Amino acid sequence: MRFDTVIIGGGLAGMACGIRLAEAGRRCAIVSQGQSAIHFSSGSFDLLGRLPDGQPVSDPVAGIARLAEQCPAHPYAVIGAENCTRLAGQVPALLREAGIRVVGDSRHNHFRITPMGKSKATWLTIEGYLTTDEPDKYPFRRVCIANIEGFLDFYPEFIAEELNRRGVECRFGNFNHPDLEKIRRNPSEMRSANIARVFDHDADLEALAEALRHQAAGCDALILPALIGLTRNDSLEFLRQRVGLPIHLLPTLPPSIPGIRAQQALQHRFRELGGEYFLGDSVLSAEIEHDRVRRIFTANHGNIPFEAEHFVLATGSFFSKGLVATPDRIVEPVFGADTLHTPNRAEWYTLRFFDRQPYQAFGVRTDPSLRVMKQGRPLENLYCAGAGLAGFHPVQEECGAGVSLLSALHVAELVLND
Repeated sequence: MRFDTVIIGGGLAGMACGIRLAEAGRRCAIVSQGQSAIHFSSGSFDLLGRLPDGQPVSDPVAGIARLAEQCPAHPYAVIGAENCTRLAGQVPALLREAGIRVVGDSRHNHFRITPMGKSKATWLTIEGYLTTDEPDKYPFRRVCIANIEGFLDFYPEFIAEELNRRGVECRFGNFNHPDLEKIRRNPSEMRSANIARVFDHDADLEALAEALRHQAAGCDALILPALIGLTRNDSLEFLRQRVGLPIHLLPTLPPSIPGIRAQQALQHRFRELGGEYFLGDSVLSAEIEHDRVRRIFTANHGNIPFEAEHFVLATGSFFSKGLVATPDRIVEPVFGADTLHTPNRAEWYTLRFFDRQPYQAFGVRTDPSLRVMKQGRPLENLYCAGAGLAGFHPVQEECGAGVSLLSALHVAELVLND
């Protein structure tokens, strides 16, 4: 099978890169072994929340401009501050074209409310989820926090405690529906995706609206767990019109509805543009000649290779097995690429779980053009994008989604200009 570009990995980076290349008319394939980390998404996309020294960032663009001073190996520093600023400006349109409507901008972090009621700085948030411009100010004074009976992945009491501290009066509501009884028989089935499938039907959504309208009477707004809109885009507006109040969603424990919806939307957009998506397949080996990848072989296609002018490695980090830890080194399992890591395993981590863990900055070694290094030499047509890149701490710096998106778009430009 012959393509212009083959992307290995179907997460946020792989999908964004594939979409941008397909938009430019390139024939692309994505090989993805399974569900990506997008399924665990909270509904927000971070760009930069903290500098490497821990200083909070309110203006991500300004923060990126300062990154190179503290961490020259950071992907943003490698891509360049000006390029990052330009690419960040392109991301909202890319997401919206895929049907993911977001709010926010790259010059000012807003605050998204977490499943525990805390406020967290972020870059872009999917419309409908509870956000504020300031961490201690909310667009309501009296709110009803409603939950489905028996749903354990949502915590109204914790949310109310945080809101009470900021002067918001809270009350609780519960709702049920006969169509939920079948999945309620097994507690392990009472998960957000299964519940959302019930409320994808008009009659069930109408019944939910009626129950919420009575429970939220006298309140300024209503907060719901994200249990609607798995396969339809109008669920939230449907409820808002019938309840007659502002309704805000909060993400639940993963797998999350906003994450599943985002993954589905990106896949649909890629295929709509002519891309070919091979789900449930994994790369077993690659043929490399004269510092160029010629072809790759996958589990599902046996001796039928994938051939391309360019390849993109977007397999992620440890979570998705894009990187594998052995007793003495960090391995990139697809191409045997060089990796950046500390030789002494005792220095890979600290015993304090929430500390800045050194291993999180381990990753694939690249040249300044994000071409993958192997035995000290760049592979001319193999690029790396996303969480597998070395030099950054996605959790502490609150930049995981931003690195995935910006590196993916940067790699797409490099491929198009090659």
